[in-house]
Amino acid sequence: MPGTAPSRRTTPPATAPPAAGPPAAAPSGGHERLTTRPGLVLATVSVCQLMVTLDASIVNIALPAMGGSLGFADSSLPWVVNAYALAFGGLLLLGGRIADLVGHRRAVLSGLVLFGLASVVGGFAQTPAQLVAARAGQGVAAAVLAPIGLTLIMVTFAEGAARARAVGIWSMVTAGGSALGVLLGGVLTDLLDWRWVFFVNAPIVLLGLALAVRSVAAVRPSPTGRPDVLGAVLGTGATTVLVLGLMETERHPWGSGRTLGTLGAAVLLGILFLLWETRFASAPIVRPGLLRGRTAWVSSLLVTLLGAGMLAGFYFCSLFLQNVLGYGPLAAGAAFLPFCAGTAAGSMLAGRLTARYGGRATLTGALLLTALGMLWFGALDLDSDYLTGFAGPSIVTSLGVGICMVANTAMGTSGVDPREAGLVSGLLNAARQCGGSIGLAVLSTVAVAATRRAAADGDAARAALAAGYDRAFVVTAGVLLVATLLALLFAPSRRSADRTAAATGAGAGAATATGTASAAKPSRQ
Repeated sequence: MPGTAPSRRTTPPATAPPAAGPPAAAPSGGHERLTTRPGLVLATVSVCQLMVTLDASIVNIALPAMGGSLGFADSSLPWVVNAYALAFGGLLLLGGRIADLVGHRRAVLSGLVLFGLASVVGGFAQTPAQLVAARAGQGVAAAVLAPIGLTLIMVTFAEGAARARAVGIWSMVTAGGSALGVLLGGVLTDLLDWRWVFFVNAPIVLLGLALAVRSVAAVRPSPTGRPDVLGAVLGTGATTVLVLGLMETERHPWGSGRTLGTLGAAVLLGILFLLWETRFASAPIVRPGLLRGRTAWVSSLLVTLLGAGMLAGFYFCSLFLQNVLGYGPLAAGAAFLPFCAGTAAGSMLAGRLTARYGGRATLTGALLLTALGMLWFGALDLDSDYLTGFAGPSIVTSLGVGICMVANTAMGTSGVDPREAGLVSGLLNAARQCGGSIGLAVLSTVAVAATRRAAADGDAARAALAAGYDRAFVVTAGVLLVATLLALLFAPSRRSADRTAAATGAGAGAATATGTASAAKPSRQ
């Protein structure tokens, strides 16, 4: 890793390449493929990612039932959602580095076991504190499992068509899992009991463990220098305090001393993190040059804006269906079926569109499509019917989301050295999660303000709520239009992306030659 002294080992590696012929090709930086079962690895990744994204939204429709059963106060019930988001978003950067440091198999197995245990505790919870603690445990496990998915894809599939297909499936699960979570939460709550939104994870965890044991190899990169403990503390502290401050805006105004103090502390921790990583850390958790390439910072910025649009869209759609149109839990969940289908279709189309038109054109068109879908949602009113008022914009929006997730993830991971696969994956996931938290906090404020204005003008309660939700949809469309413009101006074209990937590979090769990073080696874990 950068900042470590060149290796002075004078003896050859224990395993040398055959004398005849060139050594086996390795992806970016000489990192060997870690498995001969790529199909099982992709299945493992998909199961883990499905569970992580399901649990981000599966509790939403069950919240009223949870509150009534366990005696939550109105002010504390949102912490069922917030505890997961806080632990998940705050620890993602560190979670992305864990797989690089402790090994892929150990990381994925530990994450699955922790998620399963936390889910069982949540299902049997008897008090609000127990349920919130269980959700926080799920968030910690998710912070390990989410980034390791992309990590395993990057070290298993060679860059090109194979990796593009794998990223497409991973992105489809990521984008569709949230919609499926709303659907499944409604079904389980209406037909069984709210506790089953936790118990449903048990068979998913068992399946993930069985797949991981068979497919994820016990191989990890050799450590180079001491872990960057202070960098991990500062980075995790900055993201955790930021997410906490944004979530608290529901109870404390943006201009309050508490909100300004919390967000100021997050900014200070972020500045200290950047100073430490760029000037003092001998083995930084985030290599300073990582974000200098255009693909890395553009993809991180775009996924931040897309995350804001996705989370806010799901949140306000769920509220509109139940609070304005009067849907029950089962009907509200089933209403998201077109979104699931559209996301799957968009994810499958993304690879072909990118191959034909290039990443910039594909991303720009998909983001524009998503923004138009959100504008369509902004036309919902008390008399809207399901087909034209909800299903139509759901299909348009979800097609754009599915294409964006695949195309942007492919751009962000292009040319990445597999030794930094976990870090890059953690950055992209952290950007999406923080974007969702920021977007939800800001757009909730927008919706509440619009609702109060409509009520002051004499609108009935349901009409005022509809006005607030519609304003949030329109502002979300504006955010996505900004992302569209950024993609048009800064996303690399096909030719420049190829040059970037080639330069990254060359740089990684030079780093390996000079000994700034050590090669991977098998280890028992």
